[in-house]
Amino acid sequence: MKNIVRLTLFFSFNFAALFLLAIMLGLLSSWIEFARFIPLEARPGKDIIELAWEALPVALYLSILLALSYTARRYISIAPAIISILVLSCVFFMGISFGMSRAGALEVNFRPVSTVHGGPGLILSRADNAAVLLRHSSDTWGPRVVSIPAQPLLFQEVPLGPNNSILSLPPLPFEDNTPWFVRNLGIDFYLGAAELRGRLEHGFLYFAIYAFFLILLLVSMRFVLDLSRWPLANLFLGALVFRGVVALEAFLNTREINSLIDSLLNERLPFMFITPAVFGALALLVIVYTLLIRIVRPRRVEYD
Repeated sequence: MKNIVRLTLFFSFNFAALFLLAIMLGLLSSWIEFARFIPLEARPGKDIIELAWEALPVALYLSILLALSYTARRYISIAPAIISILVLSCVFFMGISFGMSRAGALEVNFRPVSTVHGGPGLILSRADNAAVLLRHSSDTWGPRVVSIPAQPLLFQEVPLGPNNSILSLPPLPFEDNTPWFVRNLGIDFYLGAAELRGRLEHGFLYFAIYAFFLILLLVSMRFVLDLSRWPLANLFLGALVFRGVVALEAFLNTREINSLIDSLLNERLPFMFITPAVFGALALLVIVYTLLIRIVRPRRVEYD
């Protein structure tokens, strides 16, 4: 019981600290992006709610990884560890998500006031390039028609995210030296946050089922943190596995993969439940594998 209390305190502190740190880093990144934009008046602003949504999956993955490593180092049994972290993660993640959705509905944000306002048909020009917005200018990533010299007109229904229309943009005045794997990881986390936010807007049930099975898949990886007697090596292995889960989440949420799985299931499952069902199936396989390993392999000697 004492170990569970310590685990609760450890998880709570890590989740809160990582969540706030991720928001601060996102704010710093937006300031850097603001400094790179020319002209300055054309900068895209991000409110606190938007930054918090992008930070939430990062805090979830890292806090679960650190909590699993903690239970392995403290020799807490796998079953209590998985159940405790599952409950804590669901409470923190769903509670904060619901709070942010209510705050977003009340429009409590600190978005810089846009210098340009207009309805559908507003033309934004920069150098020889032009973009015709097909919705209100407040819809930052809404559909648009883009005109670039020496290129045909391009209709962008989804300018950003999965299934977006590819646009060959002119080079920025400043070089972006961010490593490829960091950019790739950031994109996957961004897409995951967008998926979670979209599901919550469709209904809390869709969001809760998706979040629960995602968290279940993450906590089922407890055996990875117990593969060797070197906790740091296990932590790195766990980080690689969690990176794979992030990539898998982005892969499964693409429209093509969802349609393929839906056709394989003969449309027996609602479209919004396809990805959670895959998460649940994978988590079940991992848990069964973990139980079999615990039965076959003798329990190692525990040291205080």
